[in-house]
Amino acid sequence: MTMPEKMQALVYGGPGIKSLSTVPAPKVLHPTDAIVKIVKTTICGTDLHILKGDVPAVTQGRVLGHEGVGIVVEVGTGVTRFKKDDRVLISCVSACGKCDYCKKQLYAHCEDGGWILGHLIDGTQAEYVRIPHADNSLYHVPEGTDEEALVMLSDILPTGFEIGVIYGAVKPGDTVAIIGAGPIGMAALLTAQFFSPAQLIMVDMDESRLAMAKTFGATHTINSAAHDAVAELLAMTKDGVDVVMEAVGVPATFDICQSVVRPGGHIANIGVHGSSVDLQLQKLWIKNITLTTGLVNTDTTAMLLKTVQSGKLKPAELITHRFAFNDLMRAYEVFGNAAKEQALKVIIDNS
Repeated sequence: MTMPEKMQALVYGGPGIKSLSTVPAPKVLHPTDAIVKIVKTTICGTDLHILKGDVPAVTQGRVLGHEGVGIVVEVGTGVTRFKKDDRVLISCVSACGKCDYCKKQLYAHCEDGGWILGHLIDGTQAEYVRIPHADNSLYHVPEGTDEEALVMLSDILPTGFEIGVIYGAVKPGDTVAIIGAGPIGMAALLTAQFFSPAQLIMVDMDESRLAMAKTFGATHTINSAAHDAVAELLAMTKDGVDVVMEAVGVPATFDICQSVVRPGGHIANIGVHGSSVDLQLQKLWIKNITLTTGLVNTDTTAMLLKTVQSGKLKPAELITHRFAFNDLMRAYEVFGNAAKEQALKVIIDNS
């Protein structure tokens, strides 16, 4: 496989502007880099936040995307775990493995990495991508594993699990409410079941997503467009829920979380917020709650990969639409109008 000089990629042109454009193909810049040919990628809710202007660090001309599976086409001299033609899963977080944060497994805050793909450097919605710190930022694809399913392990599965389930300290017997039945909320729903909560309540405004949540293991659903979600959740419980996860990133859903958490409970904020929220500290201080936020560290990716291999976790069920790479603009239209299109997660195929 010979690297071309140019390639096609989804390029950010400023708030509200994107295009499928011809750009220079990436090159190895550092000994620890790998160049990966993208085989399958996807679109994330964070990409939509970028297009809305919610992530100002993303500059015009940036290639978007931070998820994918591909084939190594070139490695730097310092890469030891991967070689040309290896099939790999790309982590949304790049980790040097050496800095203070990496030594604490806070890879999201790596001093020379973190979430940089499709954010601070060019990303995976392209024919090729440069992966820094390849030894710590790629995973070998086990033979025979569904590569579409593995794309879900680049970001949404570890995000839902780490920032929702683990930070939320879900325990056996808990009552758990997830506010937002998008891909991240569904990932939290799937992985929360590792800990056998007694109730898993999904709240959303989209009836089709709520129906899907039922098939994924939700014990109850609440349509917040048709019902008062706070009143319903409080009526279903003694004095609120043990764990409530915010998986949308808007003030209204954060408000629901503050209103339904029980004394001693956890609010786990997973959503990406583009504007400030009203923290009701005057009501919460006395309730002994824990409020957590976070960017995924991907320290659970290897474990989640084993659960997919074993068939315990089936993230391919989250995929609702598939597109050829040349149809990336159409894929954005569908994903950006998820309720109308009944879209959850899309796959873009460049194989």
